[in-house]
Amino acid sequence: MLRYANLLLLILFPLSWFAPLLRAGLLPLFGLSEISVISGLQSLWGSDPLLALLVTFFAIFAPMLKTIGLALIHFGYLRRKVLTVLEFLGKLAMADIFLIALYVVIVKGVGIATVQTAWGLYVFTGCILASIAISHLTHKR
Repeated sequence: MLRYANLLLLILFPLSWFAPLLRAGLLPLFGLSEISVISGLQSLWGSDPLLALLVTFFAIFAPMLKTIGLALIHFGYLRRKVLTVLEFLGKLAMADIFLIALYVVIVKGVGIATVQTAWGLYVFTGCILASIAISHLTHKR
């Protein structure tokens, strides 16, 4: 069962990258633009490449490396000793959720812009939490 739940994450993670995380705009009068992980990264690469590299690692590479590593453990192609490193990668992916939450709080605190969370944030967070749970259950097994 853990194998298939983990393999499902290989589909759900890329979906969550393109799903809208936030709707943001300058005052509610001007309409809101949807921001996804991918669109956020695209704009970050133009303005702050170092932060873009960090977020790319947290949001894309860390979760996928962990998911692929868990799949290799589940199917017997990788030793279980690597599981502690994979669990650490999952915790790094949660840092991206923290950054998004921090941005929402800061922007709402300023009061000039409007920010609303969208369904993609819940999908992305759910994927990361599911990945952490799968690795924890794999560790117990």
